[in-house]
Amino acid sequence: MYMSTENKYAKLFEPMKIGKLTIKNRISMAPLGLVSMCGPQGEFTKRAQDYYVERARGGTGLIITGVTTVDYNEMAPLGQPCPTHDPHAFSLAASLMNERIHSYDAKIFLQLSGGFGRAAMPHLMQNAIAPSRISNRWDPNIIQEEMTVEQIHTLIDSFVKSAVIAKKSGFDGVEIHAVHEGYLLDQFAISFYNHRTDEYGGNLKNRLRLACEVVQGIKKACGEDFPVSLRYSLKSFVKDYRQGAVPGEEFEEKGKDIDEGIEGAKILVAAGYDSLNVDVGTYDSWYWNHPPMYFKKGMYRPFGEILKKEVDVPIILAGRMDNPHIAVDAIGKSCDMISLGRPLLADPYWPNKVRTENIKDIRPCLSCHQGCIGRFFYGLPLSCAVNPACGREEDYALKPVHEKKRLLIIGGGLAGMETARVAAIRGHEVELWEKSDKLGGVVIPGGMPDFKEDDHALIRWYEHQLSKLPITIRMNKTATIEDIKAHEADIIVIATGANPINLNFADNGSEAAKSKTLCQAVDVLNGEVIPGQKVAIIGAGLVGCELALWLNKKNLDVTIVESTPDICGGGKDMCFANYDMLRDLLKFNKIRVMTNTKASQITFEGLLVKCTDDKGIEKEENLSVDTIVTAVGYKSENKLYKELQNEPRLVYQVGDARNVHNIMAAIWDAYELGRSL
Repeated sequence: MYMSTENKYAKLFEPMKIGKLTIKNRISMAPLGLVSMCGPQGEFTKRAQDYYVERARGGTGLIITGVTTVDYNEMAPLGQPCPTHDPHAFSLAASLMNERIHSYDAKIFLQLSGGFGRAAMPHLMQNAIAPSRISNRWDPNIIQEEMTVEQIHTLIDSFVKSAVIAKKSGFDGVEIHAVHEGYLLDQFAISFYNHRTDEYGGNLKNRLRLACEVVQGIKKACGEDFPVSLRYSLKSFVKDYRQGAVPGEEFEEKGKDIDEGIEGAKILVAAGYDSLNVDVGTYDSWYWNHPPMYFKKGMYRPFGEILKKEVDVPIILAGRMDNPHIAVDAIGKSCDMISLGRPLLADPYWPNKVRTENIKDIRPCLSCHQGCIGRFFYGLPLSCAVNPACGREEDYALKPVHEKKRLLIIGGGLAGMETARVAAIRGHEVELWEKSDKLGGVVIPGGMPDFKEDDHALIRWYEHQLSKLPITIRMNKTATIEDIKAHEADIIVIATGANPINLNFADNGSEAAKSKTLCQAVDVLNGEVIPGQKVAIIGAGLVGCELALWLNKKNLDVTIVESTPDICGGGKDMCFANYDMLRDLLKFNKIRVMTNTKASQITFEGLLVKCTDDKGIEKEENLSVDTIVTAVGYKSENKLYKELQNEPRLVYQVGDARNVHNIMAAIWDAYELGRSL
């Protein structure tokens, strides 16, 4: 492939080899598990096929599928593909998919998994087995039984059979999942989980015997030239069972340390693996494997650099590598090929846009996990918070309208912008009114912390997309009922968002209250209020907790006051990787979190709170603070919508104006409306 040397990203588009296989560029798609995207015979559904083909069309050089199980019974509840269940059905669907993928000169590896072991979620568990008798990751009351040698040999045979089927189905190679992330093969590799005394336990070489026999069996059956990659975690970051360590924390590694990781990599490469797809972490420190926005971009680069000096096979490296400058810098230093997972969900055309230097057109991944892994645990198909068409590319494709209509959209937050974008692409005439001088709504303050930079990048992406479409945007335009009724629009869309809920104290006018700064979180985030040295944040939702982290980085003394037992509602609306890391970061940074605590009164000292202990006994404490910030949620701003109920035109409301939720809900709401009008 010819690439002008003037292109600053040219290094990403140089061909490379894995074994004897030539790949057109240095960009791979990271394996992301498919849930409920396989047919009844374990084959890839049409949706799954379209999903991978779209990433090939977007310029990805190597696609590595999400895990397919070699044992249908072990992972059947997840609805993941399986080559061995019905080889003919699997091969037929996969062959059709791979023909399409190869049309774009892309290559594809089938990732093969031996299962969860102790990491199996109890409600999805089929076989409670593990390398040794050990407690389940999620429920310590569940004990996983030790696998027999016969079961191990059966598992190895299933890997080999699956690889043979993969080769016949047109896959260019396979990736073994995994001595990585604390799945079954990784549990065999780590002495913290593997207590066996036979040939599959004890020293490191024995603990890696299973993974070595898998690749040796595949090479024997498929030929030495058939590439076999390995998903490999260099270090575990495990403090104890179900306890991970955050970046910068000093701790005793209970899992795999870097020295053992290097030694293990050498053993595995010697056994026949042609490349290592590198990360760090296990299910006990799961946020390392699925990094939230609290990690820095390119966070695996130091680990890739270590391994690149120690082994002579290509290193594939993910870890928030969606910044093209970071990606280019990593090639040759930390890795031979970058790997993009969630960024290719957000924008499957990332490679082509980087190649043509259309960086402004790249739709950013927010590292929120809401549309991808967050759906995994509910048994829902993979998608993306910012790209509703992900995983349903054909069904959700935008089609030209048969009848052009005039749309008036009130509100320039994400829901309003997405409705405008989608409707304009389809051919409608769109006008958008925004009462302020900026587009973005509540995402503007929400994206102020440095670790939320991609939220602001998303706003910039929308601004750029809207600028390229025939959309009339009126800024500083406050919508009145009279103005709306006078407009000749056929359809009115109310996207007025939400307002922060005010928390009023009975003593708000007292001299004590006047001596303190009482404000909303949005005021601090927008820079309209500069907090003092000691801050109390009332509300431990996502806004309150992230504000606390941000202020702590500014060396302020922060206390969070929360009336319920847990932060962020116990994480019920969050991916647990994000929830666990946020909780652990608050603790690591010594941010005091007072749960089961209610703010009672503003005093001259600060804030009087009432705490309820585990025995139900209530105690009072006067917190010494000079700034009190409320972050107790938002309330829909739907006054205009209610006033338009008798309007003889179609009136819709989207986003927070309809139901206060999150970014994914706002975008999906708007996309669904825009594509159907």
